[in-house]
Amino acid sequence: MPWPLLLLLAVSGAQTTRPCFPGCQCEVETFGLFDSFSLTRVDCSGLGPHIMPVPIPLDTAHLDLSSNQLEMVNESVLAGPGYTTLAGLDLSHNLFTSSPLSDVNLSHNQLREVSVSTFTTHSQGRALHVDLSHNLIHRLVPHPARAGLPAPAIQSLNLAWNRLHAVPNLQDLPLRYLSLDGNPLAVIGPGAFAGLAGLTHLSLASLQRLPELAPYGFRELPGLQVLDLSGNPKLNWAGAEVFSGLNSLQELDLSGTNLVPLPEALLLHLPALQSVSVGQDVWCRRLVREGAYPRRPGSSPKVALHCVDTRESAARGPNIL
Repeated sequence: MPWPLLLLLAVSGAQTTRPCFPGCQCEVETFGLFDSFSLTRVDCSGLGPHIMPVPIPLDTAHLDLSSNQLEMVNESVLAGPGYTTLAGLDLSHNLFTSSPLSDVNLSHNQLREVSVSTFTTHSQGRALHVDLSHNLIHRLVPHPARAGLPAPAIQSLNLAWNRLHAVPNLQDLPLRYLSLDGNPLAVIGPGAFAGLAGLTHLSLASLQRLPELAPYGFRELPGLQVLDLSGNPKLNWAGAEVFSGLNSLQELDLSGTNLVPLPEALLLHLPALQSVSVGQDVWCRRLVREGAYPRRPGSSPKVALHCVDTRESAARGPNIL
């Protein structure tokens, strides 16, 4: 057996069980040569509110406390042995009305107002992935721009299916991914995404109110690569300038909207666009037509979107919207 393969087998993880708090399940995964490194996953889901406080092994990497009808978690408990090195903490499907200060999954609770600074204490330079979806959040308190108080390192923020009527102020957060799906947003205008130049993926699917997008509403997002506007049947055009400033956008999802047929000026505002989804099983790709050859002086290739229904036979060729 070749040496590289032997090494891969030696360092691959192996799972075993270990004694655990009554009702919980502890799985240990070992790594490294001679199993020199281990991490523990503790599952205490669905046991009820009496589970807290629950002692966990010092090498716990992930703790699942979901579906326990928890209404609060004392911050001192989360700072106890085993908790300070957690890479993941699942508190979804509980009854929280305030955030318990950590990098956690807080989806499907009853949160109404959350302060961005809540997550500063436990970020400690780590990239945070915060899930606040399916709550009652109507306001997100922005991080105060005060000297000596760094913004939390939130790179992924899921605010889907809350009660936000406007894009919250997330300025200066190092966000790469943001979902506002299912919120009753009233308008997205200039300045809505100020300070989020590093955002690469934005999802605005299935919004509850938004009838149209205002021009230049995305111009603060020069690095955006993926934009999802699907599931908005009442969404109408307010001019191709809606997408002005999205110079890095590569993928656009317009399925389930009233934004087709696509205007010819669209590609002028989206120079990097490669594909567009315009409906179920229908997608468009960017195509450059060279035109007549030799090319006339001063002329340039014609760029168009060719849209294909993937359910139809490939023999029929592309349909052009």
